[in-house]
Amino acid sequence: MKRVLMIAYHFPPIQGSSGVQRTLRFARYLPEFGWEPIILTAHPRAYDRTSADQLDDIPNGVEVVRAQAWDTSRHFAVAGRYPGFLARPDRWLSWWLGAVPAGLALIRRLSPAAIWSSYPIATAHHIGATLQSRSRLPWVADFRDPMAQDDYPEDPAVWRSFARIEQHATRHAAAATFTTPSALQLYRERYPAQADNMYLLENGYDEETFSGTTVGNPLNDGKLTLLHSGIVYPSERDPTQLFVALARLRQSSRTVFDRIVVRFRAAVHDELLQRLAREHDVEQAIEVMPAIGYRDALAEMLRADALLILQAANCNAQIPAKLYEYVRARRPILALTDPAGDTAQVVRAAGIDSIAPLDDAPEIAALLARFVDRPIDGTLPTESAVAGASRRGRTAQFAQILDSAVRTGALQ
Repeated sequence: MKRVLMIAYHFPPIQGSSGVQRTLRFARYLPEFGWEPIILTAHPRAYDRTSADQLDDIPNGVEVVRAQAWDTSRHFAVAGRYPGFLARPDRWLSWWLGAVPAGLALIRRLSPAAIWSSYPIATAHHIGATLQSRSRLPWVADFRDPMAQDDYPEDPAVWRSFARIEQHATRHAAAATFTTPSALQLYRERYPAQADNMYLLENGYDEETFSGTTVGNPLNDGKLTLLHSGIVYPSERDPTQLFVALARLRQSSRTVFDRIVVRFRAAVHDELLQRLAREHDVEQAIEVMPAIGYRDALAEMLRADALLILQAANCNAQIPAKLYEYVRARRPILALTDPAGDTAQVVRAAGIDSIAPLDDAPEIAALLARFVDRPIDGTLPTESAVAGASRRGRTAQFAQILDSAVRTGALQ
């Protein structure tokens, strides 16, 4: 069995990011396809929040090395300020200092056949690039989403750092993977010489984590609870027009408004949500709830009357990882997203037409009213969509990419 050194910041015990499931589930299923994972991640002190609830999901026997790492904004700041160079490409630059020697030691001791690194922490690709240059092993760069974009990162110095890392990765990696068709197309157009080495590798859900979870009692008796599970980013998932839509319903369709409760679970930006609820006088329809364990969050999805996706048009080349878990939950889905984006494309492919633009309050209000009147009309995923989104199947694709990268490297 071949080994792969997997470099990922998001790994248990981190809490609050659905991205942790990508690496964790790849590590779980790769041995079925001829690959033994070795995990190189960050020391838990680098995480804003931790939870032990998924430590038991790390497969037995998998080597996990937690290299020294710090969060510049928390550990190196003086009076809330710190030198900018300590946060380029991101606040976890110090992880590179710990991970490179740790990674080289793993390469010497365990002789992996390939290296894999996973964004959205850009330092992970920085580590992967260094280890690849020193070991000459084939490298797979998992971009997931685009790095340097027209309006992101906003800081020009950080943007240049991102651009350098992505240019190096596309040039030197044996393969690059992306979670959405638009991201894949963007990078094939941006780097046409490397287009043949770029692949779509979508997110998915893990059937094993749903085992034992059942559809229980409704979250709010007599109400229809719309659940958004996960972070609400102020720009990329700006919920403002959702609150405006609720205010419109309160004024024009009180019977509809009185049936709805929108629950935000582990949104992180709780103050933003509470402020919007007060400003629009819709506090009775809003619940802002703290983070809970991963399996508890899945069980909550199964009890929701509908599952809510928020994705702004500035993220049309991205798809929230939770969408695939929503599909597996087999509950009604309401997607507040640009109809032209990749998120809407996946929703429609799942047989769902309950879509409204996130920045269009009248359309959102109309969608909510239709849902209250006909909750399962155009909101439920098809069984073929559920079957096609498993992480075991995604891992089979990943293993094929690793095999190809190793063959390509052997020919060079």
